[in-house]
Amino acid sequence: MLWVDYNIHQAGDHFRIEGDWPGEVMGLSKDGKSKDAKENPLYKPGDVFRVEENGWLTKIESASKLCSCPPLV
Repeated sequence: MLWVDYNIHQAGDHFRIEGDWPGEVMGLSKDGKSKDAKENPLYKPGDVFRVEENGWLTKIESASKLCSCPPLV
């Protein structure tokens, strides 16, 4: 799948991806409601990714696999 028409904003080590409206890449509809959410969002709050050597971002099923940290609330 090719994602087009998105902007990548970078500030130091941080970046975010923006679509045509706030929350679009996280699956929210134009009015910000998740009930009309996209079926396949790019990512959502709480997602954790590992960066592979070839540049692919691989989603990690659970942040608890990274460390013995308490669960995110």
